[in-house]
Amino acid sequence: MTITGHSTDNSAALWLRRYHPATDSGVRLVCFPHAGGSASFFHPVSATFSARAEVIALQYPGRQDRRREPCVTDLGTLADRVTEQLLALDDKPTVFFGHSMGAVLAFETAWRLEQKGINAPRAVIASGRRAPSSTRPETVHQRDDDGVIAELRLLNGTDPGVLGDDEILRMALPAIRGDYRAIETYRCEPEDRALQCPVTVLTGADDPRTTLDEATAWERHTHGAFRLEVFPGGHFFLAGQQAAVNAEISRELDEAGNS
Repeated sequence: MTITGHSTDNSAALWLRRYHPATDSGVRLVCFPHAGGSASFFHPVSATFSARAEVIALQYPGRQDRRREPCVTDLGTLADRVTEQLLALDDKPTVFFGHSMGAVLAFETAWRLEQKGINAPRAVIASGRRAPSSTRPETVHQRDDDGVIAELRLLNGTDPGVLGDDEILRMALPAIRGDYRAIETYRCEPEDRALQCPVTVLTGADDPRTTLDEATAWERHTHGAFRLEVFPGGHFFLAGQQAAVNAEISRELDEAGNS
């Protein structure tokens, strides 16, 4: 794995992970993990697309090799920090792909880059998350440890080995709780944020945290084209639908490279 970047303060090596080299790639894919997730979640995606794209997976503070850093518990602040890293990259056609909390973070980062007119993505793929303006009264971050673990089991996106290993779980819980606080306290109105680029939304038909109406509401947050794709499965439908999800990513990379 190579960890590289161009930030003047060398922090890019912490934030931007490149698991596979991409030789003379004309397009870029930036992947935004879910709450409690890490850059390594997207290692298979990097392996799939590295021959045709520069694939970057974000590593947020508070997890894995960054576990000693404090989590960023405000999503706007996290978007500001990610934006700073992406502004330093060379310009090339880019697609953002974010799952769950990562979908909203990708949206907020894209909006900031569009406002600056630098390195804005050609498209955003928002997976497994209701629209930014669709809110629910959720307080997972205020639960005790057992309550947070119950949510993880409901969404079925955490390795069962982790849930059964008390030591590993205790190491991961601060990041999970911090991310939940960031996404659960986030608020956005349709009139506040609308992207210029197209938005493609991927959702699981049985996702307990996103209804079809809530997924469709993403359309209010783009002035570009909008497309919704529904897959069998729950919140982490992409685990069982990886080939179909990869096809969606491939489509957007093709369009970004040809636009």
